[in-house]
Amino acid sequence: MTELAPPPLPLGQALDQARMTPLHRRFWLLAGLGIMLDGFDFFIIGVANPLIKEDFGATAWQTGLVSAAAIVGAIFGAAFLGPLGDKLGRRRIFKYDLVMFVVFSIGCMFAWDLWSLIAFRFLLGIAIGLDYPIAASFLAEILPQRNRGRWLVSAFSLQAVGMLLGAIVGVGVLLVLPDVSSWRWMLGFGIVPALIIIWLRRSVPESPRWLAQNGEEAEAARIVEELAQVPVVVTDTDRVRVEEPSEGIQALFQPRLFKRDMIRRTAFTSIPWFLMDIATYGVGIFTPTLLAALALAGPDATFIADDIASTEGTALLDVFLVLGFGVAILTVERLGRVRLQLIGFGFMTVALVVLGVASALPGGGNEHLALVFLGFALFNFFMNAGPNATTYALPAEVFPSDVRAAGHGFAAGAAKLGAAVGVFFFPILLDAVGQPALLLGLAGVCVIAFAVTFALRIEPAGKSLDEITGQQAAALKARPTPP
Repeated sequence: MTELAPPPLPLGQALDQARMTPLHRRFWLLAGLGIMLDGFDFFIIGVANPLIKEDFGATAWQTGLVSAAAIVGAIFGAAFLGPLGDKLGRRRIFKYDLVMFVVFSIGCMFAWDLWSLIAFRFLLGIAIGLDYPIAASFLAEILPQRNRGRWLVSAFSLQAVGMLLGAIVGVGVLLVLPDVSSWRWMLGFGIVPALIIIWLRRSVPESPRWLAQNGEEAEAARIVEELAQVPVVVTDTDRVRVEEPSEGIQALFQPRLFKRDMIRRTAFTSIPWFLMDIATYGVGIFTPTLLAALALAGPDATFIADDIASTEGTALLDVFLVLGFGVAILTVERLGRVRLQLIGFGFMTVALVVLGVASALPGGGNEHLALVFLGFALFNFFMNAGPNATTYALPAEVFPSDVRAAGHGFAAGAAKLGAAVGVFFFPILLDAVGQPALLLGLAGVCVIAFAVTFALRIEPAGKSLDEITGQQAAALKARPTPP
């Protein structure tokens, strides 16, 4: 008796119910490696800052501009160019953003003065910001439902790998070239992994959900059949687009979309990420400077020795970033994104209070290094065990596919705006109000982020993308694929 072939599954259902295969893992890695470059750049500029300040004789606010330039660029890349991923496709943007990263990293290496460095850092940031919404949208649309959150968090955990790479490069360059101009080699090293990723990404396909919504149903079905190993048919639900024709940022502020509150989704994903990055980047990017201020290298150390010692101390504390990501990966499906985010913001508040108290005690942090280490360790661990992971995953899940890159891009752009606020004003406020008041103020920022998360919470754990977004409306005519 001839065995009947199984009936084809709807495209979205086939993707949601698929098992995680080696092909999934390959696409996951190639999409997520761009996040590693963000982590590298985030760490390495903190190591390079004291050298740049010494080399160019920069003031505190000029140092803030150098630190903030790439982050401001990322605002434009994520929020304003990210929606191109909805219009042109995820794969097309993958081709260009890391090429930009390479070109402008070369520019940073050969910057002839402080202002040319700031300009190249801004352009570099556009490339970094653009990769955020494209990678997240692509991953959310191909990952199986059962472990979608775990693999999204795992992709973002590559940021910690980039930070550790930055620590290795920073210390290595300082040991080999103990000179103030060594910052040029630090900023230029990112070219090497970027070129490797560009070459590897040639094999990444287009998102099948995007193809199904844009008139390329045969190609969408082919990709899903390769991923899920089952027959696939594109249904009306797979083709469905937003109810209104508006695209990009405008679509994120429609009062109701698919009978869901789109403004709530936009606020839920962007405000906590904005507030978290004020604290995260404000503390993290200046951790080497803070540790140097605590005289880890000793009172008689040279300037370069101070930078080496503070970089090594930061690398030690960054181990807690990796541990935090590990906990997030293991618990995100069981506890849910929202609960992890709330726990993380709660303990980040405690950590910042500990750091503030240590700074305010007689003798300051120099006399209370155990408290300082505890505060930084708690902050790094619970930041990555909670909101640093979940704020990346949530916008990739709660927005409909037709505006997913725009939604994630806007949230990431808001986050980078918070980061710019943190890195620009941190050194200025550090001089103006001192460490205790500044750290306690950042603790208050985390309290507000906790409250917003709780008030607007949307939990995607255990749900399909269609269920999360309410994408059950009648299908509209698919728009043609852009040339």
